[in-house]
Amino acid sequence: MASRGADPDVLEDALEHLVRGIVQYPDDVRVASRTLRRGNVLEVRVHPDDLGKVIGRGGRTARALRTVIGALSGDNYVRIDLLDANEVR
Repeated sequence: MASRGADPDVLEDALEHLVRGIVQYPDDVRVASRTLRRGNVLEVRVHPDDLGKVIGRGGRTARALRTVIGALSGDNYVRIDLLDANEVR
């Protein structure tokens, strides 16, 4: 029996909850999901002053967030992009 993983909406909510607990400006956190051929991309937008906190020293916090969301997603591919709220993409 294959592991299905969580629904993309659940992944968005979980990631948003985790990031809001880290940042100084939780009201500025936005998580959006896009579907690509390879899988889902979760875009996390935070206040410019919080970007360093979400990335962490040496990328440790970002790697931990990716690990947790990857575990929730099961066999599905999920990429997480961390962006400044003012960055246009």
